[in-house]
Amino acid sequence: MELSIDFVKQLKQHILASRYLVAKMANAESLKLYFIIGKMVDEESQKRKWGTKVLDILSERLQQELPGLRGFSGENLKRMRRFYTEWSDSEYLRLSETTDNVNSMEPIRLSVTTELQDATKLADFENIKLNFENFNAISFTHHFEILTKVKSENHRWYYIHQTAQNFWSVRHLRTELGNESHLNQLNQSNNFSQVLPEEISNKAIRAFKDQYLLDFVNIEDADEEIDERVLEKEIVLNIKKFLMSLGNDFSFMGNQYRIKVEENEFFIDLLFFHRGLQSLVAFELKSGKFKPEYIGKMNFYLSALDDLVKKPHENPSIGIVLCKEKDNKIVEYSFRDFSKPLGVATYKTSETLPPELQYALPDAETLKKLME
Repeated sequence: MELSIDFVKQLKQHILASRYLVAKMANAESLKLYFIIGKMVDEESQKRKWGTKVLDILSERLQQELPGLRGFSGENLKRMRRFYTEWSDSEYLRLSETTDNVNSMEPIRLSVTTELQDATKLADFENIKLNFENFNAISFTHHFEILTKVKSENHRWYYIHQTAQNFWSVRHLRTELGNESHLNQLNQSNNFSQVLPEEISNKAIRAFKDQYLLDFVNIEDADEEIDERVLEKEIVLNIKKFLMSLGNDFSFMGNQYRIKVEENEFFIDLLFFHRGLQSLVAFELKSGKFKPEYIGKMNFYLSALDDLVKKPHENPSIGIVLCKEKDNKIVEYSFRDFSKPLGVATYKTSETLPPELQYALPDAETLKKLME
């Protein structure tokens, strides 16, 4: 009996697609249930003036009624209540009565207000807010992370959209929240829209950030400039974390990447490839504030990469100067008359211990004596 490999693959695709659809439907139903429970708990709490311990008692009663019930602890009931109260005043989300008298959530299709038109810079916000499938596609844990870290509803929809479209894990979402990615989308310093075709430039703008959180890089003295080689070493040693900070579709090709022009050798600090953009991406690391001369050097690297490394089917190489600080007006002037896609971003490191830990560890002198 001959069994076609293509036939097996077709069956596999149907099975996976069905499982994914079932999981999406189950997640949507769970979110609807949590929203309804949150609404009921909130209304009852206000009506009966419940104290903080009542939800723990309510959780125990539910366990008695439904032995083995999971996910409805007193703490989770509080989270469901907050899930409801945070979204209850939303312009785009409401709890409506259906014909069978069962509550269900559905989006409200409104015209875009002036405020929201300004927010379209956040990666096509008009399309984001109307895509209710994104809301249902992410887990309750994702939702709660967004609710507790982001106050603006416009920005919440941005993270909902990005999480659903890019399949962010909760851990990756936390990184993006810590990096305030929604602000990065608004404040980018690059010339992508001027030098790249529109369909590529829009992708490039969304692929890069204005600031990258390098919380795995530690500096002993906050007043001391970090050496560029130290920064590069830390990034390479923690390349997985750096890739998470960059976002999806980046592949690491190497550090101190060698290119030879005539008899001269040049070395690019970090080189990546972005699958979605189909472009080489060069990062030049700078320890201090941005200087205009950095752009000329990066432009040279991109010309060499396009001639010597880039494949015929790939798009133009992109260069990012990653520095500690930048003046946006100086960056803007520096880009003028350059035809290569260039960007400037800053990085933020873990420079100091959290306040609660500063006095938990001995100082350097005490530690030295202890070791001796």
